[in-house]
Amino acid sequence: MDMTTLCYLEKDGKYLMLHRVKKENDVNKDKWIGIGGHFEEGESPEDCLLREVKEETGLTLKDYRYRGIVTFVPDVWPCEYMHLYTATEWTGTMTQCDEGVLEWVDKEKVPELPLWEGDKIFFKLLDAGEPFFSLKLCYRGDTLTDAVLNGKRLIG
Repeated sequence: MDMTTLCYLEKDGKYLMLHRVKKENDVNKDKWIGIGGHFEEGESPEDCLLREVKEETGLTLKDYRYRGIVTFVPDVWPCEYMHLYTATEWTGTMTQCDEGVLEWVDKEKVPELPLWEGDKIFFKLLDAGEPFFSLKLCYRGDTLTDAVLNGKRLIG
């Protein structure tokens, strides 16, 4: 079971998105995702969040919010618990990312990007201001086959 964090930095009606185009054999190849990555030994979700944002963007988060836990159950890669955050305040100068291209995207245009289907569900929850949620997403290849929000089935 993998443990990861993912964060969407918010500014002026936009999210900072990472277009994953630089790594070979990347499960997220060509998709647009947030900023984050895998836990290192001994890290808490917050430790991982702060480290990953700093590594991928050069920015140091000052104000962030834990928004939910997303459980991914795929058929072709290990299961994953992803701790989802949003952030509205940071310091530093943005740098280039070695995993893809960073770009500020208008929130209303995000659903038009090549995203995982399940990401569209949690974007709706973030935009609706849902205080905290548990979302389980099951995939067969790239196809979302089941989605359960706070114990209630949405898809499947």
